[in-house]
Parts: sequence; structure tokens; C-alpha cells
Amino acid sequence: MTFNLPSSKLQATLATALETFRRLYLRQALSQTIEKLELSRINAELEELAPAPDLKQLAKRGLRGEFLFPVPCVLLANPRLLGYYRLLLGFSQKELFQKHGLGRFRSMEEKGIIVRSIHDEIATLCRAFCGRASELLMEIGPERFNLEFLDDLTLLTVGPQLRGSNNTKIGKLADEAVFQIIYSLVGHTVQNQTKTTLKLKNSSNRSVVIAFSSDPDISIVENTSASSERKIIAIEIKGGGDRSNIWNRLGEAEKSHQTAKQRGFVEFWTIYNVPDIDLFTARQKSPTTNQFFSLNGLLTENSEVFVDFRDRFLSLVGIKAATEAG
Repeated sequence: MTFNLPSSKLQATLATALETFRRLYLRQALSQTIEKLELSRINAELEELAPAPDLKQLAKRGLRGEFLFPVPCVLLANPRLLGYYRLLLGFSQKELFQKHGLGRFRSMEEKGIIVRSIHDEIATLCRAFCGRASELLMEIGPERFNLEFLDDLTLLTVGPQLRGSNNTKIGKLADEAVFQIIYSLVGHTVQNQTKTTLKLKNSSNRSVVIAFSSDPDISIVENTSASSERKIIAIEIKGGGDRSNIWNRLGEAEKSHQTAKQRGFVEFWTIYNVPDIDLFTARQKSPTTNQFFSLNGLLTENSEVFVDFRDRFLSLVGIKAATEAG
């Protein structure tokens, strides 16, 4: 007798998607955001919004309050972290944004944007979340809380969400992760930002536009004068984790790069999300691609892949790293 079990490919895809999710929404993203903020400001907002006995209970266990209780300065610095607190409390997107009428906040989690109309409601939203977080702390028991347990709580919610996502949604997640990576490199020079573009000034005082769309997924163009421009980089993102379809996706990337080449772009990058790819075959499938980058490598800050991407990107765009600019 033989048993016909289902394929494990979906689980492999979810594993790579989870690494992307960590970068955007989970404790890793929260920790990186906290590092950039003044703790005195976070503490002041915690004292205003979170119950003092709860904060003392967390402190006894070596936990800072913002790992459980959201505060405005954290969400203003990184609006996507609304997703962290939503997952922590076990709310699905449908439950929070549709059933409870909070759809106007959805752009925070999905696009990292706070529209002007909801700006004044952020504190009220945090207060509501803090009330439910206090309830969670008391129902479970403070003695069980630590960073690992908080991770477990978020994963209880994110697991079904990722499993319910199709390849298109996972690909979108990869796009969002690459946006965050690029923003982390150029954010200190950004002068104007929309849902799909970043506009900045480079070291030559020229305007550079980074656009997120399709064909290519990301384009970087420098305005060299009032009437001319230099098309710097075209980037294709193939975020699906299904190894069996990677060559077809690289073929799609090649078509997009060929179109971009006809438009005048001179540098072509492809970001992929399949582990241990055969780069020799990849170059055959997309010969126009100058550089291949592993998404998983990019998500690991200071990895060889990330450093290579960062240095090449900053050099071509013509800006200094944030540490050098400071």
C-alpha cells in the first residue's frame, strides 16, 4: 500500500513569505523602529495610554511596554506596525477593517501610509488597542509573557493569513518588503512621497524619482535637467516561492527588462524568492539582467547580499548612506 500525501511546496512558499512578513510586520520591524525613536517620548505616551500596573508587570519580566501596547509615535514612525498589534491581538484583517469599520486605517498596514484624514485619530486608535492588550495580558497571565511568547501570539494569527494568501498576495508582500528596503536606504533624502513614488535629491542636487508600478516593478530615473532624464535602474521582483515555476517567472522578468531597455534604461536587476537558485540557468533565462539578488538575503541586514545591493544602489542613484550623510 502507498499513501498519496499532498505536496509540501505550499509550506516551503509560506516559509519564505514568513521571512518577508517578519521584516514588515513582526517583532523585528518593531525593534528596528524603536531604535530610531527617543525612549523618553515612547515612555511618556505609554504612561498616558497603557495601565500603569500592566507596565510594571511587563517591566518585571524585562519587557518594554511598546511590545504589547501601541503608542502614536511608534505608529507614526512606522505605520505598518499596526499589523504587528493586530496580529498580536488575534484580529484578522477582515474582522478589524471590515466588520469593525476601521477600513480607513488599512493603508497604514498595507502601504505604510497615514492619510491626513486619520492622522488625528491615531491616539484614539492606540488607546483602543491598549485596552484590548491589557485584557489579553490579564486573561493569559503576566507570568507567561516574554518576547518569544509575543512572537508565538503573532504567528498564531499570521499563519492562517499567509496560508490563505494566493501567489499574487505573496508577490505583493515581496514588493512591499523591497519598498521598505529601498526606503531604509534613501529615506533620509526623500522630499516627497506618494503611494507609488519616492522623490529625492541626490548628491548632485538632482531630482531622482523611484516609482513602484509594473513593467518594471521599480524604476529609478534621474532628472538631469528641466527637459532631460537619465533612466538609471529597472528592477523586477519575482516574489513567489514556488521553485517549479521560477524559470517561467524569470522569463517574464526578461520580457520586462527588454521593454525597459527599449525605453532607455541601462541597468537591470532581478530580485527572486527561491532558495539556492542556479544562477547559471537564471542568466540564460534572463540574459538582460545585470544583477540577481535573493530576497531572503536582502531581508538579512548586513548580509553579503544586502551590502552588495546597498552599495550598488547608492552608487547608481548618487546619494550617501544615512550614516555618512549625518
